[in-house]
Amino acid sequence: MTVREIRLFGDPVLRTACAEIGSIDDGVRALIADLVDTVELPGRAGVAAPQIGVALRAFSYNIDGETGYVINPVLTEVRGEPVPTGEGCLSVPGLWHDALRHPWARVEGIDLDGEPVVLEGEGLLAQALQHETDHLDGKVYLSRLDPETRRTAMREVRESPWF
Repeated sequence: MTVREIRLFGDPVLRTACAEIGSIDDGVRALIADLVDTVELPGRAGVAAPQIGVALRAFSYNIDGETGYVINPVLTEVRGEPVPTGEGCLSVPGLWHDALRHPWARVEGIDLDGEPVVLEGEGLLAQALQHETDHLDGKVYLSRLDPETRRTAMREVRESPWF
């Protein structure tokens, strides 16, 4: 379909809790195609629907050569104590900070046929599952930073040419 433009920090859609997708129709199929096309660009691990301007619960991922998507994902389990993990975000370009993330995570949702999808794992996959579901709840990773790092990050945002 189409590689969509990424919405940047400050756009209200990124602070919006997304609605569940009800029926799978041509619009939802087009959204999923756009999410997958958008995440396939080099250096991208995940793209959530609000990052392309759509306040619906869906995201795509591209991790270790595996690309896919989840509709109506729910973070159903995390394991291990949260640890500072280097993280960036397409919606906050140029910034990289340690966010607290659990080392293991599971997301459950459905595919375009309404069949169950379960994604679970550790490392980058666990981080991406947490990061993308945060987006669907209206949160950007900056909210996961410790207060001092968040102040630094917000100053960097204000000084960024894209802001």
